[in-house]
Amino acid sequence: MSDFWTLALGALALGGVYALIALGYTMVYGIAKMLNFAHGDIIMVGAYSAFVTFMMLGMPVWLCIIIAIIFCTLLGIGIEKAAYRPLRGSSPLAILITAIGVSYLMESIVYLAFSSAPKNVVLFPSLQGNPTATALITLGVATLLMVALVLFINYTKIGKAMRAVSEDRGAAQLMGINVNFVIMVTFAIGSALAAVAAVFWLMKTPLVTYTMGSLPGIKAFSAAVIGGIGSIPGAMIGGIIMGLIETFCDSIPGLQSYTMAIEFAILVIILLIRPSGLLGKTKREKV
Repeated sequence: MSDFWTLALGALALGGVYALIALGYTMVYGIAKMLNFAHGDIIMVGAYSAFVTFMMLGMPVWLCIIIAIIFCTLLGIGIEKAAYRPLRGSSPLAILITAIGVSYLMESIVYLAFSSAPKNVVLFPSLQGNPTATALITLGVATLLMVALVLFINYTKIGKAMRAVSEDRGAAQLMGINVNFVIMVTFAIGSALAAVAAVFWLMKTPLVTYTMGSLPGIKAFSAAVIGGIGSIPGAMIGGIIMGLIETFCDSIPGLQSYTMAIEFAILVIILLIRPSGLLGKTKREKV
């Protein structure tokens, strides 16, 4: 029974991390209507920021986390202004290729700066080997951030502007809403969430590499799609589902090699049944 409890907590902790990353994806897509495939590499940058400030400079862990969040937020704003804003109105393919290019650019810069050797980053030594505390903290923070985002979007002025831009960007602009500012704030929030996710990923796997953001980014994107991309509660649910599937498949020796195949097979099955995701809304196009 204790082994099952440990396994379940590990699954929920991993799901909480995927949920944090998926929240960033779903925010950007829901409002800016674009897939920011560089999002996973912002997580990597956040982890390296923690490595530099904590392991190299010896700063207090709370200050390292704040610096990582600020740095990733500014990075997200910079990427939006330099790479995505000039392409606004371009084809989705052009934006997608740009996002992939930004991703490889960040990985290359970090590789040149830090080499390919993994770096060990233990932010919370007291939590190492304590899956219960790690899982509860991860889920608690992910849930609090999800609730805060829902409240922010529904009850603040900028949140209402985000909803207006999401519904009809052209009409929102005609009503006097600064679309560029709204999308910039969206990227800032998504990037800050990526930094928080980086901290919790390091609690789970205290190793930093220049490619560490790629796989979690893809899986979190899948989680956002499962939950219904554009839906904040859906991102949370999708993240938990992905964490549960991955952890339980990895715990069965015969299935370990097929974990990713099973995850994406379940993604396909869910989309066949619910093309818009579990909590996504199907929009009807006017002809």
